[in-house]
Amino acid sequence: MLETALQEPAALNTAAPDLAPAALEQLAAARYGIAGKSSALGGERDQNACIESADGTRYVLKISNPSEQAAVVDFQIAALDHIARAAPDLPIPRVLRSLSGQSIEQVTLPDGSVSMVRLLSYLDGVQIKHTERSDGQRRAMGSGLARLDLALQGFSHTGAHHDLLWNVSTAHRLRDKMESLQDPAKQQLARHFMARFERDVLPRLGNVRAQVIHNDYHLYNVLVAPQELERITGIIDFGDMLHAPLVGEVATAAAFHMTGSEDPFSGPAQFVAAYHAVLPLTAPEQEIVADLMVTRHLVTALISEWRAVRYPHNRAYIMRHNPAAWEALGQLADLPRQDARDRLLSDI
Repeated sequence: MLETALQEPAALNTAAPDLAPAALEQLAAARYGIAGKSSALGGERDQNACIESADGTRYVLKISNPSEQAAVVDFQIAALDHIARAAPDLPIPRVLRSLSGQSIEQVTLPDGSVSMVRLLSYLDGVQIKHTERSDGQRRAMGSGLARLDLALQGFSHTGAHHDLLWNVSTAHRLRDKMESLQDPAKQQLARHFMARFERDVLPRLGNVRAQVIHNDYHLYNVLVAPQELERITGIIDFGDMLHAPLVGEVATAAAFHMTGSEDPFSGPAQFVAAYHAVLPLTAPEQEIVADLMVTRHLVTALISEWRAVRYPHNRAYIMRHNPAAWEALGQLADLPRQDARDRLLSDI
């Protein structure tokens, strides 16, 4: 029998910290020597805040979910430091040290639990989600992700092999979440694609490359210059990083390019071709990249529906990709997988 998610990762079962702005400002001053005003940034599991100092310099203060493993946070910090050394031109956040020289500090929350604290540099730019999309922008995103993955090749860390439901290559562990779908049509659609994943993808995953990947390279996590919408100025949110199949990285990112044009494959095809030009996909990876692109929509739909019920106060953030995910699943339900593969790879 295939493995199921009988015990979900604790970070998805535990509410994010909710420190008041004044507490965040005090924390930034006491631990990092930065006096500034705090404003909220979005986040699924952690509490994120922008700290802006009097001179206009901004920082990202991250308060980790209290259930997050120390090894995972250390892994994320080590990965950012590695990328900064391997590809210093890539626009990623830099990890800043505290007054005591530490990359990780700790804070006791009002309920007595302890969270890890990090400070990162703030990257300027506009989230691609809020810009007018273009062919050049999609190609820039594709080549940018390939360069990031090249920088991560050879990087290893014990925390990279952590348990994460957002890992598209283990989508079968979400099978139990289909039972909670109230809409019979959605449940039928989810069952259809879950069966396809288990039949067509799982047996092939042993034949593809695996490495540390970003795993969340979507339109909210890539920034561009306001006046140059094809120039990437920031790649953010490394909280879903893990060691997993490289093709899952490409498929996850391509999935977010299905909206915005009449042909749902035109955007993903441009993205994948640009990625492939820098970091070519192998034949076994090309065989399942379209399957995994669809599976990412399934994962998004199932996790967001489940978590929105658990944490209604954060529903808007949790559900932001949900409508597009169900739309994509509906568009692809009757398309043979070979046709989907050929259309996705049409620009290679």
